Amino acid sequence: MAIGPGALIPEEPDFDRMRTDRTQRLREAMRDQAIEALVLLGNTNVVYATGAIWPLSDGGRTNFEQPVAVVVADDESPHLFSPLRADDRLRHALAPDHLHGPAHLDFDEGVEAFGSQLADLVPDGAVIAIDEWTHALRRAGTFTTDRGAPLDGGRLISKAKLIKTPDELAAMRAGLTITEAGITEVQARLAPGVRQTDLTAAFLRTIFDHGADANVLDPIWQIMPTRIADGPWTTTGGLACPLLSTERELVKGDVLWVDTGVSYQGFHSDFGRTWVVGQEPSARQREQFEKWRAIINAVLAVTRAGATNSELTAAATEVAGGEKPWMSHFYLGHGLGIDSAEMPFVGSDIGEAFDAGYRLEAGMVLVLEPIVWEDGYGGYRSEEVLLITADGWEPMTDYPYDPF
Repeated sequence: MAIGPGALIPEEPDFDRMRTDRTQRLREAMRDQAIEALVLLGNTNVVYATGAIWPLSDGGRTNFEQPVAVVVADDESPHLFSPLRADDRLRHALAPDHLHGPAHLDFDEGVEAFGSQLADLVPDGAVIAIDEWTHALRRAGTFTTDRGAPLDGGRLISKAKLIKTPDELAAMRAGLTITEAGITEVQARLAPGVRQTDLTAAFLRTIFDHGADANVLDPIWQIMPTRIADGPWTTTGGLACPLLSTERELVKGDVLWVDTGVSYQGFHSDFGRTWVVGQEPSARQREQFEKWRAIINAVLAVTRAGATNSELTAAATEVAGGEKPWMSHFYLGHGLGIDSAEMPFVGSDIGEAFDAGYRLEAGMVLVLEPIVWEDGYGGYRSEEVLLITADGWEPMTDYPYDPF
């Protein structure tokens, strides 16, 4: 559903309607490519297809306990294979015969068992797409039929996630509001002598009190050096950012680059600002902020449905005097939704040819994150979350730039 001038974002999302819209979108994309079954292993892809939310686990357990979704083209409801007990909301959304036990796809035995279950859901010789592979799936040659190997399901679902519905946008705004509640609590505590980990504790307590599912990006309160050479070595020779927080106590004059995000009902948020500890910004630091604002305003001036990525990167680069005002290992901008960073990627290492051929569409959510850096004097970084509309853009958040 494209977001035009007359589209309204509801105060509260209707999750049942959202799930129905998503399933319809996936099934339409499958029909367009003559795909009869879509198998999803990627965590956020499973969230998108089923609406399931589960506790995050450590990396050593994630693969062995990962939920798996199966979307069948002629079935209005997806199937969910999970070791976790489904909550009441999901039980209401999915019929009992669409909720299954775990599919242990890292093991040969698990792949064999899953293949037998899938045979009951999908006709022989059906065209199947899959988003990720395990070694056991590869070894077994699973899903390969006389009609060939499985298609790329990751590309299909990535395209389906691009355009947000009004209910999805309402849920995303709720997640951004929760994030900013945590940031407000942290910024009030900012002072010399406070540890980075103290800020993290305050942030986590606040977001969970406000209803977050999870913290998806460890809070970054990075103390920035004035010179790249004073920071850790990097393979690109650029800034070492972001770095994890430590128990280091803040001191007066520290410049913090802030970056974090939470999950709310499966939607990820993103937040970035620059703070100065215990004092007002210097004249030089204010000049950096003003230059950053000039860059962001130039980008926003060309941001609209139909604009190419290269129009945005060109606008930013021109104001920055011919230099790319973003970190080489990141991007000028990225999409946001079920993932912290998803398509569209603007100014990434995918390349300039990609940027020139990719056009923004109404209903996309974009995070812009240019930086200003003066080696020897440090720099400024912030993030802007915006919704692409038919005739321009709308802000998804209005958090201030204090102390600038």
